[in-house]
Amino acid sequence: MVIKSDGRREAFDRKKILNGLIKACEKRPISLERLENIVARIESQLQNKFLKEIKSKVIGEMVMAHLRKLDEIAYVRFASVYRQFRDVSQFMKELNKFLK
Repeated sequence: MVIKSDGRREAFDRKKILNGLIKACEKRPISLERLENIVARIESQLQNKFLKEIKSKVIGEMVMAHLRKLDEIAYVRFASVYRQFRDVSQFMKELNKFLK
């Protein structure tokens, strides 16, 4: 089960992760196969933790870690939605972290 930020619990759905990756990687030179491999790795990592419940934040951070290695633009796109940037300064802070 996944514990959402508002406390709700829902079944783990690998399609949600894949859809988020696809949106972040739109118009980027990244194959669907590579994105599916990332989802499989994340799913495997979660299963290896032997937890019955996991916070959605943990999954989001895992996705971001994989995207950071895969494609800078996709990483920033995902981060901007995931972290809900409210203004340019928040966006710039994330970019500066990435550039360091």
